[in-house]
Order: sequence, then C-alpha cells, then structure tokens
Amino acid sequence: MQRYHLMITRQRKWMFYLLATFVLGWGFTDYKTIFLGILLGSVFSFINLLQMQRKIRKSIDHAGSDQRKSYKLGTFSRLASAGLAVLIALQFNEYFHIIGVVIGLMTIYVVIIIDFLLFDSRNQYMEEG
Repeated sequence: MQRYHLMITRQRKWMFYLLATFVLGWGFTDYKTIFLGILLGSVFSFINLLQMQRKIRKSIDHAGSDQRKSYKLGTFSRLASAGLAVLIALQFNEYFHIIGVVIGLMTIYVVIIIDFLLFDSRNQYMEEG
C-alpha cells in the first residue's frame, strides 16, 4: 500500500509540472490556441486521474473485508468528461485547438506509462544490485 501512495504522489506531481509547463507555453509562445487546448485536455485528464485513483484506493481498502460489493473504475464518467472537454473545444474553437485537447486528454496515460517504466526499472536495478 505504501508503494501505491508513493506512485499516486509521483503521478500527481508530474501532472502539476506538466500543467505548469503548458501554462508557460500558453503565456510565452505564439501558439496560444494549441497550448490552451492541451491545457484544457490535461485538466480534464488530471480530474480523471484523481477520480480513478480515488476509486482504486476505495477498492483496495475494501478488498480485505468480507463485503462482496465490487467497485467500478468509472469508465463511463471518464469518457463523459473527455466528451465534455471536446464539446467545450468545439464550442469555443477560436480559443481551443481540438487536436491539442485530444493530446491533452492523453497526457495522463503517458505520465502513468513513464512512471511505471521508471519505477519498474528502478525496482529491477535494486533487486539485482
């Protein structure tokens, strides 16, 4: 459980760094609509991450109990929030770049994969050494 909490903390920290980078990109470059689209998608992606981590933590906490209640990870709600981000981008297309929103929605999955690869390779190195 301690490893899981460390993983959650790392992923949230990296998402905050990415969000700050996208804000800086929006503020200091000429690609305002692209960075604002990436920022919009990343914010919705970060909300999806928080929701998924909360539900996973809840299912881990109840895994040891005798309750037979199963917890779902909220795929529909994550898809609905992604659809809402795309609808916002389509409604205000002069401010948000639609491809940037889609890229932003995928940022959390890239963060999870990179975190796993770094964490897994570090664990293998520690076990071998």
